[in-house]
Amino acid sequence: MSKRSLEEQVEPPKLSESGEAAAEVKVTTKRQKNSSSEWTPSSWTTKPIKQEVVYDDLAAVKKALAKLERLPPIVTPTEIVKLRKSLRDVALGKAFLLQGGDCAELFDYCEEKAIESKIKLLLQMSLVLIWGANKPVVRIARMAGQYAKPRSSPTEKHEGKEIPSFRGDILNGYAVEDRTPDPARLVSAYHHSAATLNFIRGSLASGIADLHSPLDWELGHVKDENIRAQYTRIIDSITESLRFMRTVGADSSASGLETVDLYTSHEGLLLEYEQSLTRRLKHPPSHPCFLPARVSSDQQVNGHQEFASNGKGWYNTSAHFLWIGDRTRQLTGAHVEFFRGLENPIGIKVGPTMTSPELIALLDMVNPSKDIGKVTLITRYGEHKINSLLPSHIEAVRGSGHVVVWQCDPMHGNTKNTPSGVKTRQFSSILSEVSSALKIHREQASFLGGVHLELTGEAVTECVGGSEGLTEGDLSVNYTTYCDPRLNEKQALELAFLVAGHYRDEKSP
Repeated sequence: MSKRSLEEQVEPPKLSESGEAAAEVKVTTKRQKNSSSEWTPSSWTTKPIKQEVVYDDLAAVKKALAKLERLPPIVTPTEIVKLRKSLRDVALGKAFLLQGGDCAELFDYCEEKAIESKIKLLLQMSLVLIWGANKPVVRIARMAGQYAKPRSSPTEKHEGKEIPSFRGDILNGYAVEDRTPDPARLVSAYHHSAATLNFIRGSLASGIADLHSPLDWELGHVKDENIRAQYTRIIDSITESLRFMRTVGADSSASGLETVDLYTSHEGLLLEYEQSLTRRLKHPPSHPCFLPARVSSDQQVNGHQEFASNGKGWYNTSAHFLWIGDRTRQLTGAHVEFFRGLENPIGIKVGPTMTSPELIALLDMVNPSKDIGKVTLITRYGEHKINSLLPSHIEAVRGSGHVVVWQCDPMHGNTKNTPSGVKTRQFSSILSEVSSALKIHREQASFLGGVHLELTGEAVTECVGGSEGLTEGDLSVNYTTYCDPRLNEKQALELAFLVAGHYRDEKSP
């Protein structure tokens, strides 16, 4: 049989009706008409949207979305529901949430060393936090999908010319000649996400998280002798605890010391991509709908008819956890409309411009059934604003009846530019915001459920300060980020030591 006849027999993937709506919006920018309030994966196309991306080629967009609709899920409902249950424990104060990774992943980060270094760093940080807080730690990586970034402007000046801003590898390239948004990158993002998660799963199954293996606790970078002595005592305590568990046989395979759960997350920014990977799938047996006294058969859940008896729901299978950014959280906007129908646990960035009434309206919209831990509020005020803003938000949420995960993002509110124009963050500012969050929650009879960090397992020089003593003069040594500055592996681990120390001091008589 000739090659031509074979090609004629293989039909190209057909785009769904909802995919057609998404494709039209992304090229023409005209909103779809819809008089119904019922949620569908494409109902966001009827709403105004921020951070809009406009493609030139409608046929290319349809081809990419049709391909994505045919590809298998990257994550499963069983994993998503398991994370929801873990976050419920976080919301109730029974566990702590550690979330971290790159500001914006690059496709080039999809390689063994880069992935493995971040896994090891998150595992090591979580071990320190378990020791300090005396709670299980839920680990979520900003990996396997964090390829898009919101920008303050869609264009920028380059050599006197206006060009599209770099908005992440899922949309365009950093090189000037690659700045035109390319829909083929949507499919490439899927494959890089799947490959990254596949390596994560394989590494965990092969024992990268096995606590029987020796851990690298090298502290040569800590210049202050008192701080080094403090960290050494923590490490000695952790090491002694592990040695005791081995001695009494508590480190058997049944104890869970050989592997851990590591979930993936990203900002749900490109709704045409997210819609294509949102599927109506069967609930796992652990889903709340199978529990007694869930909801009556005619009750609205997440804005659309979800009958407990049909056993299915809408799962975004691009990641376990997605969040709405501070720039796209408009009550009547497309992103909130899309997120309100998902079974996944979701996050909402809460910045200085968020009012308490708006926050409660958002919670009511995306979580009308008030499921505990379904929503994580990721506060990002800045070290100088948190004291005036967080207390009123805590009080408002408590009065609304919502039980959320309170998570501190000490990165985004503390970004500054050096006199030469280099974007950086001061380690002391990051620590200050986390310390303030811990203090305020304690004073408000609440508790901080977790931290959300931009970090890397590499020895970058992007944030200044810390016991390593990095200065603005050191930024040029290994400044590799294409977006926001990240904590390097030593700074990230130091932050974990300090948070753990806070919890230990709090318990001391």
